[in-house]
Amino acid sequence: MTYAKLGRSGATVSVIGLGCLGFGDPDRGAHGWTIRADEAKSLLRHAVELGINFFDTANVYSAGHSEEILGAAVAEYCRRDEVVIASKVHGEMGPGPNGWGLSRKHILWQVEQSLRRLGTDYIDLYQVHRWDGTTPLEETLETLDQLVRDGKVRYLGASSMHTWQFAKALFLQEQHGWAQFVTMQDHYNLLYREEEREMYPFCADRGIGALPYSPLARGRLARPWGARTARQDYDAQGHELYRGNEDVDRSIIDAVGNVAEGLGATRAQIALAWVLANPVVAAPLIGATAASHLDDNVAALDIQLTEEEFNTLEEFYRPRPVAGF
Repeated sequence: MTYAKLGRSGATVSVIGLGCLGFGDPDRGAHGWTIRADEAKSLLRHAVELGINFFDTANVYSAGHSEEILGAAVAEYCRRDEVVIASKVHGEMGPGPNGWGLSRKHILWQVEQSLRRLGTDYIDLYQVHRWDGTTPLEETLETLDQLVRDGKVRYLGASSMHTWQFAKALFLQEQHGWAQFVTMQDHYNLLYREEEREMYPFCADRGIGALPYSPLARGRLARPWGARTARQDYDAQGHELYRGNEDVDRSIIDAVGNVAEGLGATRAQIALAWVLANPVVAAPLIGATAASHLDDNVAALDIQLTEEEFNTLEEFYRPRPVAGF
């Protein structure tokens, strides 16, 4: 395993992080394809054995069950100080108008719930899951700063927003001397590269570490065009993210297959190696739900793409509507 700093922070993470959206009882939350606790804990143990120390979850994943599973696995398989746990706040976790968002009321409620479910007294990276235009930004940022000062959170991150929104937040944090965002978790892969226009140049300028989610485009880049999985049958968000660009996507997916065949590698390894090569990326978050997925993805660290291979992978991309917010 290779390790790097988490953006401009002093924390060190494996350059491949394990996203925990796929962990939880399928009957809890909105994802019917998730794996249950025993299987998920076994997978987390294998990740630790491979040297992965960075785990990303969220309060809304399987209605909190993902956090519970991750916390139990960490307690059983490693020391708390050995791992970097990331979670998020914003999504709906209760009824009524205060059951979601980035108000002081909601954040303070949800950080305590996440800490309880994770079985820990601090979260390493606490991320705002989406932008909340209904709450004064100063209220959100001051509350997050207080969590850092209180020791409940070590670092702050943002996710899925426009560059101007992220810039505004960082400006206010600097102006008030509040703890600043050190990471941006965003939608980025060979099928969706719109972050290269503004967000990634901005992150590079500010020393922000990118944490791409869906680096394999929800598995689309890991298999031939037209092949289906059980997840796709449940994944309404995935259909929305990649709808309307089928001809271009097919050409890119075929190109991934051609490069993979030429190198004797898997499609997943090629697609992930491409993401890892971007210097703004601190750690892509893989969504493995089997040990073989983990082994396959980690092997991408050994692949160094040539300029010709980059050109082959990138030549078919066309601008597409912003998605993932």
